[in-house]
Amino acid sequence: MSTRRLGYLLKHANLRLTELTGPALAPYGIDGREFAVLSVLGTPEPLSQLEAAQRLGIDRTTMVAMVDALERKKLVGRRPHPDDRRKNMVELTPHGRETLDGATRAVDGAERAFLAALPGDDARLLRDFLERLV
Repeated sequence: MSTRRLGYLLKHANLRLTELTGPALAPYGIDGREFAVLSVLGTPEPLSQLEAAQRLGIDRTTMVAMVDALERKKLVGRRPHPDDRRKNMVELTPHGRETLDGATRAVDGAERAFLAALPGDDARLLRDFLERLV
């Protein structure tokens, strides 16, 4: 296998980034998947579990398990949807907001370290190119 193949490069870049973000998130008691959920739920408008799952591109069952775990950690809370009692709205608790704020700073630092080898404006260009592809 060639180390120039795009799949190889993307996979190993992700592994390297995970090696940096995992330890950065550890003091906050969350992992990368939980950080992603908190980030989506940290928006100004409250979201239902289903809306959050759709934004993350995960199935409802996985989302329920993720919210259950975050609720046990007292990072999120559920409440009935005001217009549809079959839906649950999920919001960050004050502890969840503090955790997200600190974890965001930690991940920002890990990303800066990951991208430090790129000169000049290359880090911004890489993000721009990846956004276009995604």
